[in-house]
Amino acid sequence: MRIERIKRRPGTRDAEATRAAILDAARAEFAENGLGGGRIDAIADRAGINKAMIYHYFGSKDALFAEVLQQNYALIRAAEAKLELARLEPAEAVGTFVEFSFDYVAANPEFIKLLNEENLHGGRHLNPDLARQLNSPVVAALSDVLARGVESGLFRKDVDPQHLYITIASICYFPVSNRCTLSAIFDLPLGGEMLNERRRQATEVIFGYLRP
Repeated sequence: MRIERIKRRPGTRDAEATRAAILDAARAEFAENGLGGGRIDAIADRAGINKAMIYHYFGSKDALFAEVLQQNYALIRAAEAKLELARLEPAEAVGTFVEFSFDYVAANPEFIKLLNEENLHGGRHLNPDLARQLNSPVVAALSDVLARGVESGLFRKDVDPQHLYITIASICYFPVSNRCTLSAIFDLPLGGEMLNERRRQATEVIFGYLRP
């Protein structure tokens, strides 16, 4: 996939547009070929720029991958914020969040590939402080939902919001990221039927866990 070439007025350079084009191209290249197989020349070609610009803005391939990874997390956090869980009743908020989490990974294969790649590298490209900063709003939102659910008698009292988030992410992530091997092992369909059933069960499992 080639990113549309950046249009510039003569004698000007739109730094923001250039960075965005590089990040889009790098996201596609790293998702397709991994960090080791991803090539700076290929990223430059996808972005329609000279590869020297990549080193100018990011310094190295590893630094560029780290920036792509950060963007990967920022995108899902921004999408989660749009759910406005605080405006929903507790049960609706939990159901909405679980379904969103499943649908997001199903609709964004690059998200899965980039996370898998970073785990292969031991998480060394993540900035822990920045990662915690990005994740804190969703944990805070779930904490509020849990507190309201406990107050209304819907949820048990001993649920840690961070652990709940990890559980939801795990239940939603695994059947999507491993759909090919699951299909081969259990002779399951790759597409909608299998994923729809896993999506339904994910919601049921989480509500079963939260029930007093």
